[in-house]
Amino acid sequence: MSETTPSQSQITETTSRHRGFQGKVIFDISLSLDGFITGPNDSPEQPLGEGGERLHEWMFLPSGGPIRPEVDEERFKTIGAMVMGRRMFDVGEESWGENPPFHLPVFILSHAAKETLIKEGGTSYTFVTSGIENVLAQAKAAAGDQNVQVMGGANLAQQFLTAGLLDEIQLHLVPVLLGEGKRLFEHLGSEPLELEIISVIQPKEVIHLRFRIVK
Repeated sequence: MSETTPSQSQITETTSRHRGFQGKVIFDISLSLDGFITGPNDSPEQPLGEGGERLHEWMFLPSGGPIRPEVDEERFKTIGAMVMGRRMFDVGEESWGENPPFHLPVFILSHAAKETLIKEGGTSYTFVTSGIENVLAQAKAAAGDQNVQVMGGANLAQQFLTAGLLDEIQLHLVPVLLGEGKRLFEHLGSEPLELEIISVIQPKEVIHLRFRIVK
């Protein structure tokens, strides 16, 4: 099932509506202790690179089972909409299947227009070609009084950080050194970005770090 992408007038209306947004914009990602979000030699055939799947093992039940219910519930209980990059969508769409784990509107920053995709369980994929300000405006309008979560990849995170559009960063720090791969925090300019620690949670497999961006 599909519907057409928003018209320019709809985008303009959405942009004006998001000014009353009361939630937060939170970037969320897993990374290695040495700062990589993929292993070396990532490619369309091996999007997480060599050893990069290690960064996401903490989310799943043992022996390759589904996402742990408590992880699923905790990650999305305060989220009303999501933003992700086109490459992440292209890599993940098949594995997420017809009933993706999000169960909310997902807005994808893309260079190429595509019809909105409606999936089971309340997930929709809307493709936005008019830049990060408009993709965020549409996500805020869809989120209501809940938060907007920004997911990968690194380029999208860097764009949001340098534009000052994030309120919080949530990192899932995995105890592994990948040595090479795609670094998360690059191309951010020379100005320091001050962060305030909100919480540190340390189960066995991963350290959950949450920061507020000081503005």
